[in-house]
Amino acid sequence: MIDDGTDVIAHVVRGEVVESVHRGHLIGFGSDGGVALRRGRPDTVFFPRSSLKPVQAVAMLRAGLDLDGELLALACASHSGESFHLDGARAVLAGAGLTESDLQNTPTLPLDDGAAFAWRAAGNGLASIAQNCSGKHAAMLATCVAAGWDPAGYRDPAHPLQQAIRATVAELTGDGDPAHVTVDGCGAPLFSCTVAGLARAFSRIATAAAGTPEHRVAAAVGAHPHMVGGTGRPVTRILGAVPGLVAKDGAEGVFAAALPDGRALAVKVADGAARPVPVVVAAALRALGVESAALDEVGRVDVLGHGEPVGAVLAA
Repeated sequence: MIDDGTDVIAHVVRGEVVESVHRGHLIGFGSDGGVALRRGRPDTVFFPRSSLKPVQAVAMLRAGLDLDGELLALACASHSGESFHLDGARAVLAGAGLTESDLQNTPTLPLDDGAAFAWRAAGNGLASIAQNCSGKHAAMLATCVAAGWDPAGYRDPAHPLQQAIRATVAELTGDGDPAHVTVDGCGAPLFSCTVAGLARAFSRIATAAAGTPEHRVAAAVGAHPHMVGGTGRPVTRILGAVPGLVAKDGAEGVFAAALPDGRALAVKVADGAARPVPVVVAAALRALGVESAALDEVGRVDVLGHGEPVGAVLAA
């Protein structure tokens, strides 16, 4: 048996019987920077997936991207493909003198079922603008225009944009130069870090001085949760439940969050499941001293039997 160093972080209980368990890695930092929570091996190197987007956005602002507010939040998003998300991505492109044809992210339908139905009903098919990372890709293209870089090759890991992102990942995570680079689901380069490094990066973004790129990202994400995810999405609900929080979800069971006083967390579910993430994140925030009645609802994931709750996913 391979020892991956994980610990149990959630139980799935049906009718008072533990039906399944989720294992993973988790780290929580207190406001003093000390380790307040630890499960598994947070020094494990992994791919943070879309949780890295706020870090990527910091790099883009440093390179000259001129976005704030809703459009900057969209640059950090894995959006649902609702109409306001697509309009925002088009606005970012238009501001740089570009169009949807310049996007190179993987064509898909909108992530949200209702948005996908409306998209199809309007006669549309798979499209890059509809894919959940179109805001990030639009911002990457706009950054290239602002910096005077060739936008055509923006997905190449050797491109100046990606090199700037790589350096920012190394700096904010404190892990040093990323040990691994691969291709994310959307087609952009993806750099590795440690689970603890991801939490450190979010802490540095959340605590940065006003006017810095880091603070601009934190302010945008905290003020516009609907742009970061979408209607009913866990990340949007968690952001709405905790004022001042900067947070981002990622594929394969990844989540990171931080507060302006430096408290921060990152979690990686070993089996890649999204199911336990809201439960574990809500419990971790409470353990870090966050008091919010809204977390009780956000962190509730029922186990259903015949359409009715017969159990729940519980944080370990």
